[in-house]
Amino acid sequence: MSHELTLQEIDQFRNDFDNSRNEVVSRAAMRSGVLEASFNPTVTNRLNDVFSVEVETDNVTNQMQSGRCWLFATLNTLRHDFGKKYKAKNFTLSQAYNFFWDKIERANIFYDAIIDSADKPLDDRTVKAYMNFAGSDGGQWAMAASLVKKYGVVPTNAMPESFNTNHTAGLADALARKERKDALVLRKLVQAGKTEEVEKKRKEFLSEIYRMTAIAVGEPPKTFDLEYRDDDKKLHLDKNLTPVEFFNKYWDVNFDDYVCLTNAPDHEYGKLYSLPFEDNVNGGLPITFLNVPIEYLKEAAIKQLKDGESVWFGNDVLKEMDRKTGYLDTELYKTDELFDVDTYMTKAERLATGEGEVSHAMTLVGVDLDKGEIRKWKVENSWSEKSGRKGYFTMSDKWFDEFVYEVVVRKEFLTDDQKKLAESKPTPLPAWDSLA
Repeated sequence: MSHELTLQEIDQFRNDFDNSRNEVVSRAAMRSGVLEASFNPTVTNRLNDVFSVEVETDNVTNQMQSGRCWLFATLNTLRHDFGKKYKAKNFTLSQAYNFFWDKIERANIFYDAIIDSADKPLDDRTVKAYMNFAGSDGGQWAMAASLVKKYGVVPTNAMPESFNTNHTAGLADALARKERKDALVLRKLVQAGKTEEVEKKRKEFLSEIYRMTAIAVGEPPKTFDLEYRDDDKKLHLDKNLTPVEFFNKYWDVNFDDYVCLTNAPDHEYGKLYSLPFEDNVNGGLPITFLNVPIEYLKEAAIKQLKDGESVWFGNDVLKEMDRKTGYLDTELYKTDELFDVDTYMTKAERLATGEGEVSHAMTLVGVDLDKGEIRKWKVENSWSEKSGRKGYFTMSDKWFDEFVYEVVVRKEFLTDDQKKLAESKPTPLPAWDSLA
């Protein structure tokens, strides 16, 4: 049923708006912006920077203009582990190194998907989703874990950031164009039954992807010398390490011991889901989510923090967030009061309509507890020291309820039933699912 606006209706809208309250509010919003005009200063009273449980950390990282938060958050958990074990809390790992390999692996798995779906039309929903994902920077914890497991890690000085790792749009656009054109070639070859030519072209295309990424980012080192000073200023030097040797020697981390708990109330609880559409490494860790009520995410995260280990978590950071103060609070902006409307939706409704999404990954490094009650959470972001309190954000527990969707924790912190579910066969989700 269509509705054409009439001039009489417009006049009624004008009459409805015409009052002194709206004029005052409009002046404030027009002058300072919607968010500033609706900012709620009372949140300051409960979001101080004192926490009863904290992982010892110091400097923060900066993903700059890139979508690599998932990789930064993962490497932050690893560097904190290194810092604790070797008394080097400001030690950093190279995001550029694993970013390089993600581009190669992601192209490879993209070509697989294109070959496998060559019998479907280009406007097929799944094919379109793969085409849209080409060249993307976004990702999940399992994707970062897969890269580390296969390629290891290197210190920042072994492969520093470059312009194209800090500002990824140019490279992402070039790779996306290249991969989409390659997809058209591969689809035609598959449809013509030219199997040998398909594999020949795939290798040719991957070599070109490697060349493009190496030109933009630089080639990753095969070996490097680990040299750093610890917190006591003592010098350490370990020569001629490969990235995999470095990881295996200095970390005792088994990524298979971790599980991603998710809180997606638009999906059935007590089920394990997978997202094969976003897997980035053939033979790597599959992206899986164990969907449970929100209290289980909190309980497991607190146990891991108390054990001295930070927690990777996926969230919707742009909701009710202030970059300057680093506040994350559901009462931060009173926009409904400003506009005199009601826009509240449940978490399930936000996911179902696209209003809610996992848009960012950060690291939990602390929690403030009072006789079992959660007062607030300490969050390490990857937006440099210029945001929040020297790069750290303070999150209310209510914000956790509404805008946290994933935490990655060791399986030992799950219930017995959850441990069994984590080992079950996952239900695959489509590329357009709300968790994608």
